[in-house]
Amino acid sequence: MSIQIYNTLTRTKDPLETLEPGKVRMYVCGPTVYNKAHIGHAMSALVFDIIRRYLEYRGFDVLHVMNITDVGHLTDDADSGEDKLEKGAKREGKTAWEIADFYTKKFKENLADLNIIEPDIWCRATDHIKEQINLVQKLIDKDVTYETNDGIYFDTTKIDDYGKMANLKNQELKAGERVEMGEKKNPHDFALWKFSQPNEKRQMEWDAFERKGFPGWHVECSAMSMKYLGEQFDIHCGGIDHVPIHHTNEIAQSETATGKKPWVKYWMHGEFLVMGSDKMAKSA
Repeated sequence: MSIQIYNTLTRTKDPLETLEPGKVRMYVCGPTVYNKAHIGHAMSALVFDIIRRYLEYRGFDVLHVMNITDVGHLTDDADSGEDKLEKGAKREGKTAWEIADFYTKKFKENLADLNIIEPDIWCRATDHIKEQINLVQKLIDKDVTYETNDGIYFDTTKIDDYGKMANLKNQELKAGERVEMGEKKNPHDFALWKFSQPNEKRQMEWDAFERKGFPGWHVECSAMSMKYLGEQFDIHCGGIDHVPIHHTNEIAQSETATGKKPWVKYWMHGEFLVMGSDKMAKSA
């Protein structure tokens, strides 16, 4: 009996046909380690653990990679606001690096408490800055980017199928909206690399593109997944809230950089954990 996967990209149940027979290369979006995890995060980890276990039960050799976001995830997922790690550091009177180490350890303890199998590869964004810079440079070389006062942005009008998974073409959009630190040309354009500003004192920044700065949130998953799983791989997992922004932008930058479509064959998304009539979130 073949395995059927509900694929968010196609909105259909598709038979599992892996790129390499008998092997599944699987990437799961991990936590942004600036605070304690909640049970919604635990449910998401549990869902993808069960999927991994089932694939192994069916005889597949699974290579499971999970990222740790320890830089670049701003309080507004659409590229504005404060870096969540920097904000966590101020909240607790620690360095951003200490915050990342502490909550990474706590997340791994949570997984152990729930008997969730750890991924074969953990990859931290701050350990892969070189790979992220290289990916941004590839996109610059392909002439799909532009520079503003606050960073380097991907121009979503340069590709025909932007937003295909989230069906963004059918949404009503406003042109040329200002963002907190700079100006985007198009509403869905997104930051590949953010420049450190003169009035901010960042703990996490690197020299690149002739200025100090830090990676945009979306770049890390593309750069790290392709390092460990190849330019094309089988399954990408994450929360349903990642569909319209994070995963949409990952697809755009990855397929543009490599010229390979599809970048990922199957997209699997876990729904929110609902508490009464509301989704589980940190505020709850």
